Amino acid sequence: MTTPTITAIIVDDEMLARSIIREYLSGRPDISIVAECANGFEAVKAVAELKPDLMFLDIQMPKLNGFEVIELLETPPAVVFVTAFDQYAVQAFNVHAVDYLLKPYSRERFLEALDHARQRIGTPAAAPVKAVAEEAVSAQQPLERILIKEGSKVIIIPAERIDYIEAQDDYISVRADGKAHLKMQRLSALETLLDPRRFVRIHRSYILNIDRLAKIELYAKDSRVAVLKDATQLPVSRTGYDKLKDLL
Repeated sequence: MTTPTITAIIVDDEMLARSIIREYLSGRPDISIVAECANGFEAVKAVAELKPDLMFLDIQMPKLNGFEVIELLETPPAVVFVTAFDQYAVQAFNVHAVDYLLKPYSRERFLEALDHARQRIGTPAAAPVKAVAEEAVSAQQPLERILIKEGSKVIIIPAERIDYIEAQDDYISVRADGKAHLKMQRLSALETLLDPRRFVRIHRSYILNIDRLAKIELYAKDSRVAVLKDATQLPVSRTGYDKLKDLL
């Protein structure tokens, strides 16, 4: 019986690192390399277009790191993470039993990770990578930027440029630079990742960057609004007001 061929992509910003993986795969006719990517943007595009079975993914990359790549993928393939060393990442890997390689690694260690990943492709345990990425990112808070995918375009919004964030059912609307961007995420999940010294949950539906606050006005009895520097008005709950008083 012929072993089915697995399609794979290699993602690493270092050419030498990619060439090592390519060399280690050269003796495996059951693996077909369908793309090599030098950055996270290329990886997101390649996965969307090629839908590989397996991805060798570097974590420490400029522009988009490996965890941000995973965040932007709707359905990630099976992943073998590659890292120089990241204590939070390794902890997340071990908890979820995901294959990873610590640089530098031997051919034997590479083939071991490859075979483990190969056995899990197509099984329910093949892609716990979303959970790994979320856990590793949450351990390294506060969040410095928010990534939003709009069609084929990836928008990166630094935390300091955010005005406020509004809950819209299962989505959040991130307001920055006069524009609103939608992302599928719960407001409560994002709240735990943001810097509490800068971002305040002023209402069940709103998180405010306090650098944008101009004043707080009484709207009605026991009801207040936050007036932003651009004159935007946001409701402030009683709990939100108490939080604001503690910071201001």
